[in-house]
Amino acid sequence: MILAKAFEKFADGSPVCVMVRGSLEYALPEEFVDQLFERTAQRQYTRALLFSDIVDLMSGVVCQVFPSVNAAYQKQHERFSVGRRAVYDKINLVEPRVVRELVRSMAQRLEPVVKKLRKKAGFESLLPSWRVRILDGNHLAASEHRIAELRDIAAGPLPGHALVAFDPDARLITDMFPCEDGHAQERSLHLAVLDAMQTDEVWIADRNFCTTLFFFQTAANHAYFVIRQHATNVRWIPVGKRRKIGRTETGVVYQQRVDLLDDWGGRLSARRITVRLDQPTEDGDVEIQILTNLPNRVRARAIADAYRGRWKLEGAFGELAAALHCEIASLGYPPAALFAFGVGLLAYNILSVTRTAIAAAHGPAILEEISAYYVADEIRGMMRGMSVAIPGAAWRRQFGGLKAPQMANLLLALARRVNLACFRKHRRGPKKPRLKRTKYKRQTHVSTARILADSRGKTATAIASYFSTKLSRMRSKMSVERLAL
Repeated sequence: MILAKAFEKFADGSPVCVMVRGSLEYALPEEFVDQLFERTAQRQYTRALLFSDIVDLMSGVVCQVFPSVNAAYQKQHERFSVGRRAVYDKINLVEPRVVRELVRSMAQRLEPVVKKLRKKAGFESLLPSWRVRILDGNHLAASEHRIAELRDIAAGPLPGHALVAFDPDARLITDMFPCEDGHAQERSLHLAVLDAMQTDEVWIADRNFCTTLFFFQTAANHAYFVIRQHATNVRWIPVGKRRKIGRTETGVVYQQRVDLLDDWGGRLSARRITVRLDQPTEDGDVEIQILTNLPNRVRARAIADAYRGRWKLEGAFGELAAALHCEIASLGYPPAALFAFGVGLLAYNILSVTRTAIAAAHGPAILEEISAYYVADEIRGMMRGMSVAIPGAAWRRQFGGLKAPQMANLLLALARRVNLACFRKHRRGPKKPRLKRTKYKRQTHVSTARILADSRGKTATAIASYFSTKLSRMRSKMSVERLAL
């Protein structure tokens, strides 16, 4: 018995839900969340409503255990000593800096657990011996026009956007850089990213981050960049000839030594890696240029492959959209929308740890076959009943005081009970061409039964015609053979 008796029935019937709920209790215990809020918040304060209660309520909405914030409050109103209006006021004023600190702290607590699980599974790294961060932005979808100032505006109101830093080896979102201005450029957050850089980290990003400031300040931070080159943003001069290096899965790789120039006469030595693609991109590009200041011991082909690893963050955004409800249209105030998105990032990290544990238990190859959608669906179906059967105090006693190695071993033991057939992805085949539909004059509806009957009649006629033709040919052949005799 690896868990207390109250958990064993759920551990046998739905180990994934126990893993998710236990990981959440381990990564974000109530006391830790409330202390983080007191330490980070500048405008808000705690009176009768704890920040941990708001995070727990929003996590139920994001994971679609409850359809809305109002439904979540109505179902759990006994735990709150304040009214519905106070809950909404708290959510609408959550400071973005608090949300960011919540995401960062959770990743830091989960990282040693994931590291131990990855070691047992023997996963490969994107760039071995380097700490990699993939950077990309996400603009939140337009909200509803519930706010009074938005009701007479036809355009879709954008509640904000955020840059997200992703660790592709741990498969964890490690940082979030929120912005309440939905129309602001991603480059407006470059300074926040540069302040967060650590020594010897490798930052991989697209052309939006190809700026002189980003390159030179990254080097000043003793960090490294792998950025796709923008055609006009950065001035550079060649230092050496372009040389052919070899091939990757997508094309031929070339390398050239260059110097990047700033406006004050400064120079930064870098490499310009070109991948001549076998197949053009969706935009029609036949070549991709990548700028990097990584040392020569990191091969150009490895850098090109690492840049291709950007799709891992795109995949994370896709899973956020498909499996979680982190862009809630009814939350129009930017702080509330960014808070919901931040809680969605927390939920993604929990799902990622769960899948990593399953892969460690059943083999690394299974990692790409586990569907975040089916894991989230399992949570939606079981979490309410499990919360009723096992109170929060029991979860805190079981998981709250564990160390990282203990938590990793517990997740591994639970993962061995998972029925993989329930969570496998179903990959679709190539899309079929769209059929041209038949239009009927003066008729907007048809009878399905009549259409099917006509189709079956045509099919029966075709079959009868086929066999009739075949029988005629057989009779003709027999007649020729008799004449020959």
